[in-house]
Amino acid sequence: MDRRVFWIVLDSVGCGEAPDAAKFGDEGSDTLGSCYRSGLLNVPNLARLGLFNIEGTSFRKPADDVIGCYCRMQEQSFGKDTTVGHWEMAGTISHTPLPTYPDGFPQEILDALKQATGRKILCNKTYSGTDVIRDYGREHVETGALIVYTSADSVLQIAAHEDVIPINELYDICAKARNIMQGEHGVGRIIARPFEGEWPYKRTVRRHDFSLQPSRETVMDALKSEGFVNIGVGKIYDIFAGKSVMFSYPNKGNDANMERTIDIAGADFNGLCYVNLVDTDMIYGHRRDIPAYSKALNDFDVQLGQLLEILREDDMLIITADHGCDPGFKGSDHTREYVPCLVYGSKLRKGVDLGTRSTFADQASTIAEYFGIKYRGDGTSFLDQIM
Repeated sequence: MDRRVFWIVLDSVGCGEAPDAAKFGDEGSDTLGSCYRSGLLNVPNLARLGLFNIEGTSFRKPADDVIGCYCRMQEQSFGKDTTVGHWEMAGTISHTPLPTYPDGFPQEILDALKQATGRKILCNKTYSGTDVIRDYGREHVETGALIVYTSADSVLQIAAHEDVIPINELYDICAKARNIMQGEHGVGRIIARPFEGEWPYKRTVRRHDFSLQPSRETVMDALKSEGFVNIGVGKIYDIFAGKSVMFSYPNKGNDANMERTIDIAGADFNGLCYVNLVDTDMIYGHRRDIPAYSKALNDFDVQLGQLLEILREDDMLIITADHGCDPGFKGSDHTREYVPCLVYGSKLRKGVDLGTRSTFADQASTIAEYFGIKYRGDGTSFLDQIM
């Protein structure tokens, strides 16, 4: 029988400030806590898997009928963004921080972008993605200049109206930017941020990330080399720069990504289905929208119930996050938090409290051991505690 792991990342769903949150200015951040305290969170399936039993959380409300195993995980990588979060859970801790540009990109980078693209540059500041198209969108539409901006993360983002710069041209521009941003300027991601319509403009789902490749082998590389399949849903292909992702279904929004995951669960394959659900982060977390963030989790929980019904006997389900983005916190950036990790399978033990894990990478080691492959990156397997 095929052995399958479904690995779902609820992007930015942290569960309380990490021990080093002060280094990032994130003391008091608590993404799930903000949703829980709003009274709007209704996630019975996540609760069944053990979400409310996780130690040390502000929303701890232990249940007796838990069917999953559960813990919280501390990030060891120096950063709080999607790239290093996913790399760490896949077995590669990033001890050296990726470059950030709180004061904008240096002139040498802007000159290289202008030369490579033939277009002028607007903004070059740290900005919210929705605010930047509000403030610079009209000038971009009138001039065709690129809206280049960044955030607290290691990113260079380029926004453009799809009627001014067609989507494939924007992707080509971002690929050129990726070639420029190497070495000391090797940011984690170049992000294409298309938008459409009339002012105030609306971002589209055709965002595309151009990432660095992980510095070392991940559990996906090892799975592929030993004959297993890796399927990516949502941003997974982008986050890993396509490395060892054999089948990819790009981001279409959380609902569509979960529908695709449920479809995949009904198919035969032997390997990993790795899913990123980005709406909680991209649409609601950065906008600090607690009601919408909570609703997105509630909607996911309904689809999670559908997935649980069709999982097979030898399947393993892991639900986790890559960082925090507390919708009740100051500012608009990611937050340095613990993340939850819930594990379920019909052959696994029920209600096992795995405590607090010292790194996201314990997931990669557990997955490797579950598939019986030789790979051991960073992290320690907890498979013996849940089998």
